[in-house]
Amino acid sequence: MNFRQRSPVWAALVLCALATPVLADDLTAEVMHPWTSGGESAAAKVFADKFTAAGGVWVDRAIAGNDALLAAAMNRIIGGDPPSASHFNTGKPFEELIEAGLLRDVDTVAKAEGWAAVIPKVFLDAVTRDDKIMAVPINLQTENWIWYSREVFEKSGVGEPPQNWDDFFAAADKIKAAGYIPMALGGGSWAERFVFQKVLVSVAGPELYLRVLKDRDGEALKDAKVQEAFAVLGKLRQYADSGAASRKWNDATNLVITNKAGFQIMGDWAKGEFAAAGLTPGKEYGCTLFPGQEVSIMSGDVFVMPKLKDARRTQAQDLLAHVLFAPETQIAFNIKKGSNPIRQDVDVSSMDVCARHAAEVLKDPARQVPNPQFLMTNDGLGAVRDVITTYWNTPAMTPGEFSDALGKVLASVD
Repeated sequence: MNFRQRSPVWAALVLCALATPVLADDLTAEVMHPWTSGGESAAAKVFADKFTAAGGVWVDRAIAGNDALLAAAMNRIIGGDPPSASHFNTGKPFEELIEAGLLRDVDTVAKAEGWAAVIPKVFLDAVTRDDKIMAVPINLQTENWIWYSREVFEKSGVGEPPQNWDDFFAAADKIKAAGYIPMALGGGSWAERFVFQKVLVSVAGPELYLRVLKDRDGEALKDAKVQEAFAVLGKLRQYADSGAASRKWNDATNLVITNKAGFQIMGDWAKGEFAAAGLTPGKEYGCTLFPGQEVSIMSGDVFVMPKLKDARRTQAQDLLAHVLFAPETQIAFNIKKGSNPIRQDVDVSSMDVCARHAAEVLKDPARQVPNPQFLMTNDGLGAVRDVITTYWNTPAMTPGEFSDALGKVLASVD
């Protein structure tokens, strides 16, 4: 069915522009994104198929890895050859493009459809500048999940998922003794920082997490609970295998999928890999939020839309913005991606048990914890990541020494 026939809102937005016949080529959108793994590719295809069904032409530009994608997108936008849309994260590069006047807002679509009323405030603030929405948010991601193989649990004599860190270490010891990898890790220094921030909020709690990473409070680093978190992080080293350093994150997920590893600490996008493998949560694998804190460390993806000279391509951007944010697209995409819809007005009952649980947690603002990307610049995150990597790869380094090194770095970053 033609999109303009089935969407009165879209028809009202572009009635004048579509007063004369439009060729499909005129609604072409070149879209850059980093989704190349099995689950991610399936999720990207949802967007492509929905856009095509709406009368557009999707030109896919997939570049593996967030860092590589960001560099390529920045080069093209700044160099004067921008794509129609690119995956992005809010932060310093996002601010730079706005300040340079290279991004357009999507307010025409957003205001007509009431986006502001259904986007969580932390994300609305992240994409709004001068009262204009400058990017299309597409999902809510809960990062502090532990994924586990039910077969490995059973064969290792592990019962229920861990309720605290003592339970986790006891289960990991049983899994290791049974000949499996206790904790599948992959992604290099990015994954090490990822584990650090999840352990910090789990052991020390959201308030101390924010005092450390947002306020850069040196006294908070001395708190006994923060020191305990650093000790837990250090103890986790022994449960990763020797191949972790060179492994991709989705390859680590595959170790759980194929019942070679017991646990993986990873965000909800890992669920897309399980889905692509035909597995069902609660059956072949399980999910549990980090022990100690029923909170969600939130992140999410957005699409920015650079300013274009061609009016038809700009029209295609508006069509794309609508398609990305449409309720049916939100459900279909996030089922494949493993994340939750950014829209808080959609029915998630058709989603899996992990997504439904995350949706319940995300309803409470007090249980929403921002990812460090919301709290410091990319340069700052890089400096923090370096000191975490040093600690992770230096078993002789004590929690106190790590705390001192981290304190120096945090005092120097923006």
